[in-house]
Amino acid sequence: MFGGIREDIKTVFVKDPAARSVLEVLTYPGLHALWFHRVAHRLWRARCASLARIVSQVSRFLTGIEIHPGAQIGRRFFIDHGMGVVIGETAIVGDDVLMYHQVTLGGTSLTHTKRHPTIGNGVLIGMGAKILGPITIGDHCKIGANAVVNKDIPDNCTVVGIPGRIIRRNGAPTDSAVMDNTINRVDPRDDTIQELMSRLELLERHSEKLEELIERIETHEGLPHNHNHHHPYDQDTLPGYEVSI
Repeated sequence: MFGGIREDIKTVFVKDPAARSVLEVLTYPGLHALWFHRVAHRLWRARCASLARIVSQVSRFLTGIEIHPGAQIGRRFFIDHGMGVVIGETAIVGDDVLMYHQVTLGGTSLTHTKRHPTIGNGVLIGMGAKILGPITIGDHCKIGANAVVNKDIPDNCTVVGIPGRIIRRNGAPTDSAVMDNTINRVDPRDDTIQELMSRLELLERHSEKLEELIERIETHEGLPHNHNHHHPYDQDTLPGYEVSI
């Protein structure tokens, strides 16, 4: 038991450059939540479900981290900051996993089956990421901040975006257009935004052509140029002028 506590404290020093002393590390809510969970998980396995749930809810109240007593957590697991983390009942977390705040390992089914993710060894899960369903995240993967992942991910991949997409595999980029910052990034391939930008540019070109046409009409009719008000002429009062854009 005490060996596990020492290993947990050492893990914090390895994974958090802000850690300066053991006393400071002992204030980390991620450690408190992990220790509470170990007690709750033992009670859960001993079929003391109600007592296990009470322990997990006390932990949630004190740390802001909710780990279901049925979840299986590996060694050297560290939750940095921690507030808002939710780990479901059938989730399995491997060894040497680093998780940031507001991460959800959630389910997508109401059946009494494996409905939460399995996280491999050495995985990094960025702030706000949502990993949903009975999927498997391979060893040594990196899940970007705010990514939503609902499909299996092979080993040694970096995933970003909504829905999550693999942008790096085995150290090599899979998309030459992505930025170098592969952990906390904005989705670089939002097709909807690109289409809206193209349409906006087209509307701007059409607007410029309309303004040129109105100026030619005003010049031909000897009217003063005034684009701050609606033009007194419309299509019915301009016979002989054909508008083509």
